[in-house]
Amino acid sequence: MSPANTSSHLYEIDSGQKPNNMSTEIIVEQLKVLDVGSSSSPTAKRRSFSHHRRKSSASSTHFGLSSSPHHSFMPSSRPIAQDNQFLFPPPGGVNSIECEAENTAHPAKSVASARHHRHTSIDRASHIKTLPDSNTRSYTNYYDVNRNKYVLVTGGAGYIGSHTVLELLSCNYEIVIIDNLCNSNLEALRRVEKLAGRSINFHKCDITSEQEIDAVFEKYTFWAVIHFAALKAVGESTRLPIKYYHNNLTGSLNLLRVMEKHGVKNMVFSSSATVYGEPETTPVRESARLGPVTNPYGKTKLFIEEVLRDQCEADSDWNVCLLRYFNPVGAHISGLIGEHPQGVPNNLLPYVNKVIQGHLPYLQVFGSDYDTIDGTGVRDYIHVCDLATGHVAALKKLEKKPRCVAYNLGTGVGYSVLQIIKSMERVTGAHIPYKIADRRPGDVATCTADATLANRELEWYPTRTMDDMCEDMWRWTRRNPNGYDSPMLESDEESDEAQK
Repeated sequence: MSPANTSSHLYEIDSGQKPNNMSTEIIVEQLKVLDVGSSSSPTAKRRSFSHHRRKSSASSTHFGLSSSPHHSFMPSSRPIAQDNQFLFPPPGGVNSIECEAENTAHPAKSVASARHHRHTSIDRASHIKTLPDSNTRSYTNYYDVNRNKYVLVTGGAGYIGSHTVLELLSCNYEIVIIDNLCNSNLEALRRVEKLAGRSINFHKCDITSEQEIDAVFEKYTFWAVIHFAALKAVGESTRLPIKYYHNNLTGSLNLLRVMEKHGVKNMVFSSSATVYGEPETTPVRESARLGPVTNPYGKTKLFIEEVLRDQCEADSDWNVCLLRYFNPVGAHISGLIGEHPQGVPNNLLPYVNKVIQGHLPYLQVFGSDYDTIDGTGVRDYIHVCDLATGHVAALKKLEKKPRCVAYNLGTGVGYSVLQIIKSMERVTGAHIPYKIADRRPGDVATCTADATLANRELEWYPTRTMDDMCEDMWRWTRRNPNGYDSPMLESDEESDEAQK
């Protein structure tokens, strides 16, 4: 049963006659974000972000296809040059039980061009390969989803959730989002609507309340769930274990009970590489030993994986994709959506951003005597937009009824802490002070993903380099120095003035 249309138009976007067979094409306007050709002075060019995008300059909401028959179904998030201009489809607005927003006019159209690159999972010598150019095609019914059925996205207003929602909308999925907004912001969804030109059905809902979840399931006919909703700070989980076990475990069990009640038996689960504990070998494969996990956050992910495996074993109608992430970073290329950590960031790149902004004095580098390229720890970082396309690929996999399968989502390419510092300095032109500290207990020298299984079975490949990740994250930070807590700045000049 579909809900009544009660959408409020957050953004009015130009609509008009579209080219034949292109009704679902979505091209994201850069909204003066990239400021291409905005200044000819050397200083302005150094500060502009547009010149950093050497390999690609397009939104992750638009796909290109390789002309190779072997890659004919592989989505790639950086489009090939197109001569035609398309307009957004007419938008709706965030359908929210809790809030409505006033209309904001915003015409949008753009054309983007790029060469396509992808990472193979563990190709050390040449991990970026060029795909042939091809014409962009319409994705009407590409994922062959019954449009009378919805995908539920829990935690869809969060960092990874909002980027995935944008990908889902661009791929023509009908979605509903629930989020209690404890660690997210509704402004992220308003901006997703602005980018996608489509309405979003949002319900403020806490997964620790089975009744609230059930009320949402009564309104829609769902065919699958993407489950992001969870508390996720490793350090906080060691201080507040009961809070984490209650939210992550009780909330997930509530969700599964409601899904069972309504006959919804397809799920993509947001898991983590923390389920591997300290890996015995690297790159880590999905067949590696799980655990022991040393923090409550990681344990909740491992416990939920076990619950889902048991459920799939008990009921052959259940199908689950467990997606194990390796260090998501970056932001959408538009600068409209990105990560908004509360307090002192727990992760490396957001912390580095705070240092560059002057909010923190320096970066602590834990350990400089590891057996790595420069003595500092090496990790596998993946762009959040590449992670988002992995969820779309996992939804497609559910249609094939795989039962319970796990996939690593990473690049297979490790970067050391000092390499990341140098990349951020190259992108921003800023000096990043750091101090060497002792190793932290439990840290390993190197941890990277073997994502060959996702490459092969999901036909999914990450496309963005570390410079792309740093560039996109810094663009988001400059244009949103206070995250979603203040309006986005429209130019580099405004960003510079705000940081003085």
